Order: sequence, then structure tokens, then C-alpha cells
Amino acid sequence: MPRLLMVDGSSYLYRAFHALPDLRSPDGVPTGAMHGMVSMLKKLRAEFPADYCACVFDAKGRTFRDDLYDKYKAQRAPMPEDLVRQIEPIHEMVRALGWPLLMVEGVEADDVIGTLARMASREGIETVISTGDKDLAQLVGPHVTLINTMSYERLDPAAVTAKFGVPPESIVDYLALMGDTVDNVPGVEKVGPKTAAKWIGEFGSLDGVIANAAAIKGVAGENLRRALDWLPTARRLVTVKCDVDGLSLGVLAPAPVDDARLRELYTRFGFRTWLRDTEGEGGTAVPAGEKAQAAPPDAAPLPGDKPRHYETVRTIDALRDWVTRLEAADIAAVDTETTGLDPMRSRIVGISFALEPYAGAYLPLAHTGPDAQGQIAFDEAIALLKPWLENPAMRKVGQNLKYDAHIFANHGINLAGIAHDTLLQSYVIESHKSHDMDSLAARHLGRTTIKFEQVAGKGANQIGFEQVAIETATEYSAEDSEVTLQLHQRLWPQIEADAKLKFIYELELPVSRVLMKMERTGVLIDAALLEKQGNELGTAMLGLEQRAYELAGQPFNLGSPKQIGEIFFERMGLPVFKKTPSGAPSTDEEVLQKLAEDFPLPKVLLDYRSLSKLKSTYTDKLPRMVNSATGRVHTNYAQAVAVTGRLASNDPNLQNIPIRTAEGRRIREAFVAPAGSVIVSADYSQIELRIMAHISKDPALLAAFAAGEDVHRATASEIFGTPRAEVTSEQRRYAKVINFGLIYGMSAFGLAANLGIERDAAKNYIDRYFDRFAGVKRYMDETRVAAKSNGYVETVFGRRLWLPEINSPNGPRRQGAERAAINAPMQGTAADLIKMSMVSVADRIVRDGLDARLVMQVHDELVLEVPHEELDTIRALVPRLMSEVATLDVPLLAEVGVGANWDEAH
Repeated sequence: MPRLLMVDGSSYLYRAFHALPDLRSPDGVPTGAMHGMVSMLKKLRAEFPADYCACVFDAKGRTFRDDLYDKYKAQRAPMPEDLVRQIEPIHEMVRALGWPLLMVEGVEADDVIGTLARMASREGIETVISTGDKDLAQLVGPHVTLINTMSYERLDPAAVTAKFGVPPESIVDYLALMGDTVDNVPGVEKVGPKTAAKWIGEFGSLDGVIANAAAIKGVAGENLRRALDWLPTARRLVTVKCDVDGLSLGVLAPAPVDDARLRELYTRFGFRTWLRDTEGEGGTAVPAGEKAQAAPPDAAPLPGDKPRHYETVRTIDALRDWVTRLEAADIAAVDTETTGLDPMRSRIVGISFALEPYAGAYLPLAHTGPDAQGQIAFDEAIALLKPWLENPAMRKVGQNLKYDAHIFANHGINLAGIAHDTLLQSYVIESHKSHDMDSLAARHLGRTTIKFEQVAGKGANQIGFEQVAIETATEYSAEDSEVTLQLHQRLWPQIEADAKLKFIYELELPVSRVLMKMERTGVLIDAALLEKQGNELGTAMLGLEQRAYELAGQPFNLGSPKQIGEIFFERMGLPVFKKTPSGAPSTDEEVLQKLAEDFPLPKVLLDYRSLSKLKSTYTDKLPRMVNSATGRVHTNYAQAVAVTGRLASNDPNLQNIPIRTAEGRRIREAFVAPAGSVIVSADYSQIELRIMAHISKDPALLAAFAAGEDVHRATASEIFGTPRAEVTSEQRRYAKVINFGLIYGMSAFGLAANLGIERDAAKNYIDRYFDRFAGVKRYMDETRVAAKSNGYVETVFGRRLWLPEINSPNGPRRQGAERAAINAPMQGTAADLIKMSMVSVADRIVRDGLDARLVMQVHDELVLEVPHEELDTIRALVPRLMSEVATLDVPLLAEVGVGANWDEAH
């Protein structure tokens, strides 16, 4: 049967724009939507060879629906400027790829698609429509199928009924009842998919629902009756017009690909892999002066990549053969499939490998499904693999190998030879983007990888990986290893070619090793003390609750924004500072902070929320997170999250324990040392100010740090024109706020609010600061210019800190990026230094055979568990190592505290 393939271009424009990262051509033109559209068209043509095809876009101007309803699509925001800039190039590429491009004035792309689909059906032509628009489900029939290339969904008549609860011929009625918020088409108020499908099932159609409106009870029935006059219009608005004039299947024959035009476009927008495809195997060289890592990826994913065939290792002889090949390889990729995501508790289900030239295999070990027979005995397989896994000379690459190292450790295997990690490679090259393997494969290889949900399901129906069919598991897991190896071959040369990036990457790799050991060690907590603190917090909360009732004049739910809003704004008449998206007066923390300046009840609520968060997040939760096997709490340090290079702690988050209140600080009392040991805390002193002095080269700041002076006192002396010995505590406090505030881009308005002074006075302080510290002002001005030009700033050691919004037309976003540009080099350099310190301290502990252990890293602080007999050694060693990891224009200073618990060590 002949086939017509149509693409709903207008649907995919927005989807591609928002789904893909902020990709740019070498000269800064946004290209993300181009990537998505072109890749989709290329892959669609490969997957669905067609006799006729079309890519359909909305035309500019009004349509007949605007005449029917003047508010149609009225709420839609203007198209983002970065997408507008890509429309014309997309149209050019579509035509150059040989796709007929259609835009018809007065109607929408849906109507053009509907008309052509109807024509094709009449002539016995199969129609495949690629779209993400549910409205087009009304077109599905015996010869018409929808595919959604972003969600892997395929809709034939049975699938439409299963998804929506109504068949394709009822979709129009279904949509009319629900309305369409995207197009601003009202339906029946509070009628959603279930109610719409139920009514159509009961009454057969929208006309049947209207005829029986009087019999439908409850609020829904009342809302239906109010909408009766509107529903016929709603139905016309959501109905795809299938009789657009002037269309013909005859003009939809694919045209030859215009290679010359494509070469011109691919060159202009930096699509180098696609450019090589148009010029044969030889390809073209990277233009002079263009850095390899600056070029965006050349293809986005699309279902339809031909499946690769991987080996399932089911016999001991086959495994021996693979071990021989692994031992002979220069580098091999490895990946584990596990019973869960908890790195301390999960067990191996299977292991996959990949070797050049991208041969992949999967070793099933603990599958329990119907095809589970014939797996190699677990202990026998592990015994054969362990020498290779533990051999430091056998170079391995993986995606987030810190996790796999934990999993192997759960089975008594010390994974060694970790030479590369694609998660960290991506993070070093483009820290502002996603680093999961699926995203990397799409961005750098143009590959669509198999998603976990595709093999294990999702939600309540998701199964454990041990239940996945082994053949399916092989395709999924071996692909992970094979793609990881390909990613390494694509990413590593970019890092190797840039000395700064190479330095940072070769810092991140040992940091990963240290973090794995820290996570495995965990930290000891006093659960009984936390329980006692929790009870005390509960008692204090009850007291605050009673006080709130007294101030409000009635009991109410302190956790209910609705009830709080009624009391604040209806009963008490407090001022409204801002509103929620629904239009109700807001009672968020910012509003409560403002109201608390003048009214007692908001202050009580803030205190209550603070205690409630401490209780729920720490005193109640931490004891439940103790690992029964170790008796400790084990956090996870995410390395590839913060753009600045800082680590992120989660499950539980040990870096966010509030310390500004006495109650918050007491939580740290529960982090204790075991018998015979103490907690040692080593913290960089004023590290970001020291980095500011180094980067800005400001003489006054450099002199103050070189002389070992109190830098805040020195700043106060400069600003207030007072001899250092005569600076008051209040002047020093002002100077401290200014020092740290300017690092974070604080404005005169922000400084005034922070100090409780007039804005003019705050501006005067800032002006005087910049008069005295002209080097700081010069650094800030030069950094803004460089950031706008490069799109990123760098730390002292070369970590690249990307700023996607630095040239945004959106003023607040651009200003936020400018503030980040000033602070990021300092925060990022501080992150680099603490990572260097972690590696230096951890390596020295091993080298000297000490029993001290790193247990936590919190911002600029290292926390160790130290036996009493090693305390003097560690007390002298750690701050010296931290001060010597790098040489700046100012001395680095680390201060050490000791105690039986973390709080005492501060």
C-alpha cells in the first residue's frame, strides 16, 4: 500500500526547542530547535519510507477559529526570540532535505494535515502522522496512524480508545467537554478526561450529553448546564477541518536532497557530523580557531535507530572468552544492572561490557523471570571477573562509575582501574547541561537509547530489573556500555586538547574515588539525642501553635495557606504584598518575613515553620535513615550537578542543616565520633574573599590578607576613613555585609534592606568601597564583558562556568547571569580548592597508614573522624595540606576545631 508521511512541524517546533539544551552555532546563533527538527526528519524518512511526504507548519496571521472566538489562543505567550530566529533556517533545511513544506493561510497545520489524510484515505493510501498534538487523534482510522517521536507512542484506533477512553470518532466531543487550555478553548468547568469519557460512554456523543444534561447530577451537572450554549462553538473550535481548498497529493512527492544547500546550512550552523555526511567519509576539518567542544552536537534522537545485536553471556566458556578480550583491551566500558538505586544496599542483577569496535555483551546473573534458566552461577562468574575488575592496570570507562564501584563493593569487589567517566567528562565540558547517558547520546552521537521505562515499565506497574526478560536486558544494558564507550571516544579528545579542562577533569576523577570512600564510611549519629531534640521541638511547636491561636483569635491549621490567608487578609486586614498564580494573596516565606517586621503573628508562623522543618527533615528523619548493616547514615555526594563545581549532598542532605538558629546548630550535636575518636572540622577561612583578592589583584585587599589582618576591619577602615584600631563593631559588621554582598552581586537596594538603612546611604557605602578597592570594580566590569563575549567565565584553575542567560533579551535573567558571572569564579575556585584538599588529605591518610577517615564535606569544610592517638598528627597535617594545595597571591588559611561531636568541633 502506498504511504503518506506527514510531520506536524508546528507541534515539534516548540517541543524540540524546549526539549533540547540551549545549543548554539559557533557564532552564537541558537540551534536547538533546528537539531530536533532536522534529526527527526532524517530518522523518520529512514523508518517510514513513503511515496508522499510533507512537513506542515502554521502560517502567519488569523485563522477561521479567531473569527469564531476572539479569545482563541489569546493567552499564549509570544514565541521566544531564540525560537523565532530558528524558524527560517528550519524551513530552508526542510526544503533542502527534500520534504515538501506546506503553510496555508487562514487555517492551521492541523487542518492541512487532516485534509491530506482524508484525501489519502479515500485513495487507499496509508497515512502516518508524526505529531505530539492529542487533537489529531480524531483523524486516526483504519489507514491513519499517529506516532509521537518524543514519547515513543503509536496510536491506532485501539490505542486511541485505550489512552483516552473514547474511540477516534468521539475525540472531538471529548475535547469539547474538557476544553483545551493550550488553545484557550473553554470546556465544561471541572470536567476532566475521566468525566468526559464517562459521559460519552453513557450518552454516546456530545449531542447525547447535551440532550441528557438535565439528568446529570451534582456540581458537574450544574457546570454542564451553564455551558450548553457554548459547547457547539467549542466543538467547532476543536474539530480539525478536513476540506481545505487548494491541496493535492500530487505535489507531495519527495524531492531530491539538495546537498549543496545542506552543506552551506550545516557549515553556517556548525553541524559538523551532518556536514561530513554530505561530503563522504573524508569530511571537513574544523574551521581554524574553532574549539572542538564549542560546536553543538549534530543530531537529536529519534526512535528508529536500527537495533544493534549484542551477545548474551550464558556459559562459563563464553565468559572466559570475554575476560580474555577485556584483559587484552586498551580500555573497556563496564556497567552494572541492579536490584535498586540505593548504592549501599542494591545488589548485582547483571553486568555489561563493551570493547572497540563497539562490541557489547551482557552477563545475566540474578534474573528471576521465566527465561532465567541457564545463567552462570553467581559466585563462579564473580570469581572469574574479580581479577580483571580489581586490576588497576586494566583501564575502564563508565557512566557514573562511583555508583558501580559501590555496587561491586557490596559484593566484596574493589573496583580499580577507573580511567575515565563519561558523566564527569560531560560535566567538565558543559556543566550547565544534562549529563545522563540518554541526553549525552542524543547530544553527541545522535542516538536514541533504550529508556529504563521501556524495559521495566513505570509507576505502579514498574518491575525490578531482575524480572526483565534477559534478551531485553541484553539490548538495554549492553547498549549502555557500548554507548558509553562511544561517548568516551567523542568527549575525551575534546578534554585532552584543552589543558585547563584536562586539569579539571583529572581533579574530578580522584575526587570521585574519595567521595565513594566517604559515602561508604558514612557518619555516626546519636539517634537517642535526635529523638530527645525532636520531642523538645514538638513541645516548642505546640507552644507556638497556642500563641498563634491567641494572636489570631481562633484555632486554625498553621500549615494551611488558605486558612492563614483568610485570617491575615480578611480578619486582620494585613497588607497584601504579592499573589499566587491563582490570584490569592500569598503567604510564602518572603511575605511572612515582610509582615513579621510589623506584626507578631507572621513572626510566630515563621518560627513554627522553622522548627517544623528541623523536626521533619532531621530529628525525625535521620534516625530512620541509619543503615542497619553499618549503624551509620550514608549520604550521596552528587559531583555533576552544580555549575560552579560544588558538591551536592542528598539522601540525606548534610550540607543544608541550618546553623543560624540555636535549634539548627544543635542538630550537629547528634553527629558524633565513635568511642576512642573525636570529630575534627577543617574549614577554609574567608576563602571567597581571598579568591576575590587574588583574581582582582586589588592592592588594598592583597595587603590586608598578606599582613594577616582582619579583612572586614580593614575594609571598614577604608570605607569609613577610620584608623583600624578605632573601627567599631557596628562599622565592621557593615563592612562584612558589604564584602560578602558585593561578591554575590548585591545591589544598593539589597544592601539597604540587609543593613536596615536608606538606599542612598547604601549606595554611598558601595561607591566608597569601589573608590578604595578599584581593583574589585575593574574585575567586575571586565568579567561582565568577558562573560557576554564567551558565554562563560572560568575559575582560577580553568573550570568553565557556563552562563546560558548572559545575553538573554529577558532583563531579569540577563542581570541574574551577570551577578553569577561575578560570583561564579570565586565560588567555583573555592570548590576546586576544597576538592584538591579532599584528594590531598585522603591520599596522605593512606600513604601514612593512618586510621583517620574523612566522613563529610560541607561547602568549604572537611569533617574527619580521628582516633585520639592520631589527633595531634591530623591537627597539624590537615590545615597544612589545605593551605598548600595551590599557590595564590594571598595565603590560604584553614582553621581546625575538635570535639566529641560536629557542633563542638566548630
